[in-house]
Amino acid sequence: MLHKVLNISIGERRVFNWHLQFSLIQGLITGVFALNELVFIKDMKGTDFQLSILLELSVLLLLITIVTTEFIRRIANKRRMLILAAAITHFPLLLLLFFPHNQMAYQQQPYFHYLFLLIFLFYYLNLVITLPIINQMLKSAYEHNNFGRLYGYASAANKVVIMIAALLFGFLLDYSNYSFVYIYPIMGIIGFLSIVLLARIPQPEEEIVKTGLWNSVRNSLIFTRNILKENKAFLHFEIGFMFYGFAFMISAAVIPLYFNEVFAMNHATYGFYKNGYNLLAILLLPFFGRLLGRIDARKFAAITFASLMFFTLVLTIAQYYKQYIEIGSVKLYYSLILAYAFYGVFAATMALLWFIGSAYFCKKEDVARYQSIHLSLTGLRAIFSFQIGILFYLSFGYAFTFFIASLSLLVAVLLMVWSFNRDYSCQESLDDL
Repeated sequence: MLHKVLNISIGERRVFNWHLQFSLIQGLITGVFALNELVFIKDMKGTDFQLSILLELSVLLLLITIVTTEFIRRIANKRRMLILAAAITHFPLLLLLFFPHNQMAYQQQPYFHYLFLLIFLFYYLNLVITLPIINQMLKSAYEHNNFGRLYGYASAANKVVIMIAALLFGFLLDYSNYSFVYIYPIMGIIGFLSIVLLARIPQPEEEIVKTGLWNSVRNSLIFTRNILKENKAFLHFEIGFMFYGFAFMISAAVIPLYFNEVFAMNHATYGFYKNGYNLLAILLLPFFGRLLGRIDARKFAAITFASLMFFTLVLTIAQYYKQYIEIGSVKLYYSLILAYAFYGVFAATMALLWFIGSAYFCKKEDVARYQSIHLSLTGLRAIFSFQIGILFYLSFGYAFTFFIASLSLLVAVLLMVWSFNRDYSCQESLDDL
């Protein structure tokens, strides 16, 4: 009956069931890891610089996406590769079982901080292998008109689980600060199983590349250059993402410090703000999923970037208005609730735009390559952005850092509006001939 309710084929229904289950499991993992930064600085007493490295890991690795994409194109059995990648990237989390259960041990033995970073380096490696394959599989399995809609439904379910998991894990950490040494290994095991589940999605037929890997990497770089040179809409889209990414990263680097030092948040309160906005995102995702299928991706990006801009602006002044009500052990600051209302809109739109936005600028067969360009540029802007955020904070304070982020986002919004209007005006001129 599901395929009739969603107006999709039986084959799409089967894929959507697997996609939905995968999204639910990933939501649990993401919700737990959402408190990672606070665990690192509050419980493990990691340094500000080490925190910037932890935040950087998940995006810096995207620099090698072009290399991994070319490697993937040479693998005939992608299901087997997904499972192997899942084992390599998730099983190191089991090492957390041997971590200390007291703050003094981390202060006296700082090598645990570096081991923690190394473990998550392996964990985030799965992103550069699984994301391009996931997008290619789903793009091939879903009809074009259903792609954004079904992705939106799965993302909405993902957000529900993220919100619940983050809040419950926050309460657990307040009860037992070092429970993460048990919970994280469990996340590693179920994360591996979720990839095994995802591997059941039918593999699209494609020609296996047999040319040399490094020659192909060089050709991919040339392909990237040519695409960015010839596909102006995609170029503008990616430049806008560069300004957005810089703003997001410099603010993300200091938000955990901001909440810990200015608001003295406990784990449960941090978990609420870290993912409470998903309640709004869940309600908005189906709408934005349909909207993305009907409007230009650059117009959609302008909405996304603008919502984050308003978030950072409100966050800038939140430190001066710290009135709150307390529900249990969670403090609800009025100014932060307003800020995260804007972030809820951002989360709903970015959940779609970041994963599938690039697919709207290319043919089906080029989805993985366009996404690899998109991810590689994400890694490029991550090289120094988090450290710049920490430097701004140490030199000029929180307000200056958030203001610079807002300014960068304003540039991104204006660029998206200009790019769309430019192409629209050109098309109108052609239509008049």
